[in-house]
Amino acid sequence: MQLTEKVRRIHRKIDEDFDQHLQLIQEYIRQPSISADGTGMKETAEKTRSFIEELGGKAQIVSTRGWPVVYGELFFDMPKTLIIYGMYDVQPVEEEKDMWIVPPFSGEIVDMQPFGKCLVSRGAINTKAPLRAFFNSCKTILEVEGKLPVNLVFVIEGEEELGSIHLPEFVEKHVKELSRANAVFFPLPAQDPKGKVVMFLGVKGIIYLELTCRGGEWGGPTKRAIHSSNAAWVESPVWRLLWALNSMRTLDGKICIEGFYENVSSPTAEEEALIVKLAETFDEETIKQEIEVLRFYRNLHGAELVRQYLCSPTINIDGITAGYTGLGTKTVLPHEAKAKVDIRLVPNMQTDEIIKKLKTHLENQGFSDIKIEIHDCYPWAQVSVEESVVQAMIKTYRLHGYEPEIWPRIGGSAPFYIFNQPPLNLPFVIGGLGHGSRAHSPNEYITVEGLRENEKSIATFLYQYASSEEQT
Repeated sequence: MQLTEKVRRIHRKIDEDFDQHLQLIQEYIRQPSISADGTGMKETAEKTRSFIEELGGKAQIVSTRGWPVVYGELFFDMPKTLIIYGMYDVQPVEEEKDMWIVPPFSGEIVDMQPFGKCLVSRGAINTKAPLRAFFNSCKTILEVEGKLPVNLVFVIEGEEELGSIHLPEFVEKHVKELSRANAVFFPLPAQDPKGKVVMFLGVKGIIYLELTCRGGEWGGPTKRAIHSSNAAWVESPVWRLLWALNSMRTLDGKICIEGFYENVSSPTAEEEALIVKLAETFDEETIKQEIEVLRFYRNLHGAELVRQYLCSPTINIDGITAGYTGLGTKTVLPHEAKAKVDIRLVPNMQTDEIIKKLKTHLENQGFSDIKIEIHDCYPWAQVSVEESVVQAMIKTYRLHGYEPEIWPRIGGSAPFYIFNQPPLNLPFVIGGLGHGSRAHSPNEYITVEGLRENEKSIATFLYQYASSEEQT
């Protein structure tokens, strides 16, 4: 199996124009788009709409109750249609800006060993640079061939970093238009630091919530922090919140919420076969280096470690805030404590079920006064390796000289359920060549050479999918 001469011509054109392509990517990520506080969101939505229009497509900025969705259509009367799902928002940088080696929205090229030239910026890997690279690739195909091999429908949201709160609202109103598609594609570079292609067939679900404990009938200061000498006769909201959190999980990691594991499914035959194969190539040392940890949970290894990552739900404390944390000393008994918590769900757990069980747990443990505020909340999503859109991506990797390491799902979450479940019931695929890392962290990066190869792989994939046969 070899690349066609048509695709080779497109690849050569990408090489010729890549310096200009890189500048377009830098220009896009230099525009801040922080959905948490609104910085640059309107400007970035306009820029994103212009990318669709530059390809000759029709585009509009569709209002929601939150940040808008950029919707577009680019039709060539082709047999197959792909929804291109993406996001134009990024994470905040304020709390970490002193840790960046360059200003976080400078879009600078930095020599980062051992990778060489890298684009360092917020949005470099998550996911504005890959999104702009997708448009660059499509632009090149149009310049070389005059048309794309598939029709495209664009759904590019501005709230992925907020949990895609209003994306269901958008999809519900546009089911007719979206139902014309055969599959969904999320462009995202898939190579690890050593160049291995890691391919994920699904995502876990997520519930992101905030727990708040305030002084009240149970005890504790009710309106303000008071002198810490009062701890001799007044209860502490901070300790109460810590005890509530502690009641949810044992020291060895077992989650203590009654019925939490009730609907957790065992790996399917397809998943178990993938896990066994994964254990043969899984490079845990590379992952430990990438995320900068010294050991994994319970010191697990091999298939057992992979199974733990893929098939186990989690409760994680993202942060705790309370009282005085500034310089020097200030002895206070706080009147309020907050914890941000995320719960990751695996098949066949349901969000409503787990929220109900969490509330029941707190009530049964005597913590009914603790307020629960739900922020992000959506279920898991999964596709079969046999789906034609997945097979098209696998063939793309092989045409570029890579044998992908295929994972049933990733430990993180994304709102693919919106497309994968009724009423659309569409398969999806995540992928593309290139390496980047440090999403949500200081010095987020993507390699420059990886961006070049990403654009080429996008072109290959579109032609591979166009020529594939749909699964029946």
